[in-house]
Amino acid sequence: MPNVITADHMTLAYNNGAQEIIRSTSFRIKKGEFVFITGPSGSGKSTLLKSLYGQIIPKEGDLVVGGLDMVHVSKKNLQRLRTHMGIIFQDYKLINEWTVAKNIVLPLIIAGFNIDMQQTQAQRLLKHVKLEGKGDLYPLQLSGGEQQRVGVARALSKTPFLILADEPTGNLDEYSSSVIWDLMENACEQLETTIVVVTHRIPTIFNIPYRHFIIENGGVHEVH
Repeated sequence: MPNVITADHMTLAYNNGAQEIIRSTSFRIKKGEFVFITGPSGSGKSTLLKSLYGQIIPKEGDLVVGGLDMVHVSKKNLQRLRTHMGIIFQDYKLINEWTVAKNIVLPLIIAGFNIDMQQTQAQRLLKHVKLEGKGDLYPLQLSGGEQQRVGVARALSKTPFLILADEPTGNLDEYSSSVIWDLMENACEQLETTIVVVTHRIPTIFNIPYRHFIIENGGVHEVH
């Protein structure tokens, strides 16, 4: 399988490079792999994730995501890359003034898909994430677990090659968490979507093979 993410001696920093968070790290993630990233609070987990969708540019070294050089990527190419990614946030980042169905197809709206395609995909995904009949509701009418399922559906709406998730089950109950993990397992296994998840805790029951990276003292190390 080809590499989807390649980091070589990559350093990530804040404050104009003065505060190095991750130092000279190298790793590769292949197509269809499921990767958990753990580490203490403040270790740089979310920082690493942000670098993978171009919110943070490496200070040193190289980072290639989906074939694009993230150190020198143009704004236009970065926007194009993001349209083929799914990003799941802990705080959902839904648009409260939009219906659930419209939130789900936001990536399709941005990409210019027609209304028929949007509606067809919304109904398919609502069924997939067990929210049938709730497409006309608004996010604040849903529970936290249901809102996160909307976030997962939105991430899946354009069949992304890569899903990045930041603590996707951090605030959820056990049932909602298990639904989220099942959805991501299925995406990885059936669609060969590469999935990278930042989390404090890997689920005790996980049904597909995965890799585990831990961030400690500025380094990213794989746990075997």
